[in-house]
Amino acid sequence: MRAAVISAPGRIDLETVPDPAPGPREVVVQVAAAGICGTDLHIMAGGFAPSLPVIPGHEFAGTVVATGKDVKGVRIGARVAADPNMPCHECRYCRIGRSNLCEQWAAIGISAPGAMAEYTAVPAANCVVLPEHVRLEDAALIEPLSCAVRGYDVLRARLGSHILIYGAGTMGLMMLQLAKAAGAASVDVVDINEDRRSTAVILGCTNAAASADDFSRPGWDIVIDATGNARAIQDGLGRVAKGGTFLQFGVASEDVRVTIDPHRIYHEEITITGSMAVLHSFDRAAELFATGVLPAEILISHRLPLSRTAEAFHQVKSGSGRKIQILPTLPEKD
Repeated sequence: MRAAVISAPGRIDLETVPDPAPGPREVVVQVAAAGICGTDLHIMAGGFAPSLPVIPGHEFAGTVVATGKDVKGVRIGARVAADPNMPCHECRYCRIGRSNLCEQWAAIGISAPGAMAEYTAVPAANCVVLPEHVRLEDAALIEPLSCAVRGYDVLRARLGSHILIYGAGTMGLMMLQLAKAAGAASVDVVDINEDRRSTAVILGCTNAAASADDFSRPGWDIVIDATGNARAIQDGLGRVAKGGTFLQFGVASEDVRVTIDPHRIYHEEITITGSMAVLHSFDRAAELFATGVLPAEILISHRLPLSRTAEAFHQVKSGSGRKIQILPTLPEKD
């Protein structure tokens, strides 16, 4: 089969690799679409993945074309989205219900071959069968949505909260949609990219600006960083109202550093927390997605064939577009 392979930092090529075969409790999925996200860019830069080469792609959906001998709950022909996370289920964190912090954490598209390929092998237990009205290509958004659902689990946001989101990329826009669904009183969005601010307005944010200085509110109950950018994080920490919460949701590079004011954290009871990947949130995200909580036609800006994966990575890195997907079955002329 054909697959996009990151063979070294900064290098991704289209290669011919062996077709995957399912293990006893695995299925093989013919990939309909695989989304590119910030984690993929980190892998491309030489981080996150424990070793190279690797086939990236952890946001995906497709059709089951083969099943292992012990698979019972997922049939050939099933239309599925799959949770890419593969915790060990044995370490302390897995045993206390925090498998997203697994000491032996592994994931499809990061430590195992991913979905920027014609086919990928997936644990059957990770698959969610999709209802017929959900378009397979759109369903690749379920994985990032499950991360956003986890973020709101951490926040435990109250009705009527005033929320500030840094970043109007795909993840920031998903957080915007969930904030509205969760009963926020207002949701303001900061992004230096004018096109992304315009998208946030289309999706119903209260206000959008290039700087939080342009807003009149002195502080927000919840501040969410969906950028991973040091300047945005530093600014956001100073925008939290008394008794409020700052959520580090964006993926920052390991060398990013910001400063905090311990006295203010104490005196104003500020909570600073993080949200890592997916935890008991994938199935709920799939159910939410089926209700139409996300407008896929707005969030997905580009669908490209497998041969243009390197171009797609460059486009994501440049900040152009919104969610960019690779469709292995898309004709090359498109």
